[in-house]
Amino acid sequence: MTSEQEPGSGSTWRPWDAPDRSEGAPESPETAPVPAPPEPAWAAATPPASPPTEPLPTGAPAPAAVPGPPTPDPFPWYQAAQPAPATPAPSRRGPGWGALVGASLAAALLAGTGGGVVGAYLADGGSVGTSTADAPKPGAGATTRPSGSIANIAATATPSVVTLKVQGADGVATGSGWVYDSRGHVVTNNHVVAGASDPKDITVVLANGKQAKGSVVGRDASYDLAVVKIDRTDIPPLPVGRSADVVVGDQVIAVGAPLGLDSTVTTGIVSALDRPVTPGEANDQSFINAIQTDAAINPGNSGGPLLDMDGDVIGVNSAIARAPGSSVSGQSGNIGVGFAIPSDQVATTVQQLISTGKAVHPVIGVFLDGSYSGEGVKVADSGPDGKPAVNPGGPADKAGIRAGDVIVAFEGKPVSEQGELVVKIRARKVGETVSLTIRRGSTERDVRMVLQGSGE
Repeated sequence: MTSEQEPGSGSTWRPWDAPDRSEGAPESPETAPVPAPPEPAWAAATPPASPPTEPLPTGAPAPAAVPGPPTPDPFPWYQAAQPAPATPAPSRRGPGWGALVGASLAAALLAGTGGGVVGAYLADGGSVGTSTADAPKPGAGATTRPSGSIANIAATATPSVVTLKVQGADGVATGSGWVYDSRGHVVTNNHVVAGASDPKDITVVLANGKQAKGSVVGRDASYDLAVVKIDRTDIPPLPVGRSADVVVGDQVIAVGAPLGLDSTVTTGIVSALDRPVTPGEANDQSFINAIQTDAAINPGNSGGPLLDMDGDVIGVNSAIARAPGSSVSGQSGNIGVGFAIPSDQVATTVQQLISTGKAVHPVIGVFLDGSYSGEGVKVADSGPDGKPAVNPGGPADKAGIRAGDVIVAFEGKPVSEQGELVVKIRARKVGETVSLTIRRGSTERDVRMVLQGSGE
């Protein structure tokens, strides 16, 4: 398999709201990222074969003549709005159901930039333009509620959170995003914009209903992040906090447009940290060392911010889980298990996307054996197409790792799944020094190596 492929696991993950994309659809937690440009064969740790996936529609069809709120999109965070007239939305392969590595819960991550046709889109009014007039203003809670209260934080943050309307093959899908800087850069999920018919023509709806045209500056399927640029410099950016300082039990606030309902605020706590999540499949997989939260997240929330009680962004909402065995079409949305990309990773990747339009991923330069079921993660005996399993001159090669070696720990912590190892590596930065524990035969030893950038 290519360097971007991830091993499968008992659970499946799927991007929240990816519309029609050939990104991947989960079986257990499922994710549907957008195919990224193939990376060098020596990615962080690549198993020889991609995990099994199951074709999934982008969303449940709109109920026939049934009044009421839109039906939640089975492919989470991106809610599809009205599809092409009179043409049923073609069933797409939902985001790949990547394995939820390291977690015993066989949950499926729902994702997709444009969940299927889930009902009429609650359109925001306002004409499209680039005028800086009428920028969104904080709500009443910003002055009538105590500083640090949920109401105060929500009122202050919502003017900086936007809804993205992306025209795709099946119509218009919606997702969320937030203003990153004073130059008009908006952060969202890759799976939200991946299915755009024209990446230079995305409609960004502000919190007050005004609209602006946006274009994709850069996107990266591996981290499920994208940056969209709008010609507005008057919208205050959200401050980015340090996800490294977050602890389990911290209160959090999610803001976005679930089911097309813009400026929706939900709250909860951080349920877990460093949750290895690999939504998508094959070259479309994302590798997230996620923050897990019980804050309500539904289709349309994808790309929106997860805030701490200082109002700082500590994560980007990206995926949700569904109970194992439940059908995608029967998924009603939030079940209290959501996942966000940590802000430390977001800050690094977004800066790269703004500067160069692409992101660089840390790798160790080995191919992994996807058929291995023993303790640890095994380096394959050989790579695809007869290539060596250990990249000559790469980090692993320099550290003395050989084909057939078993990696049993990363930074002193045991690893048991290929996806888990890849996620841990991807959570680091190029140039960082890491340690791995290797078993060869009956002998174990620790080795250190400097992470190399993909493509180097």
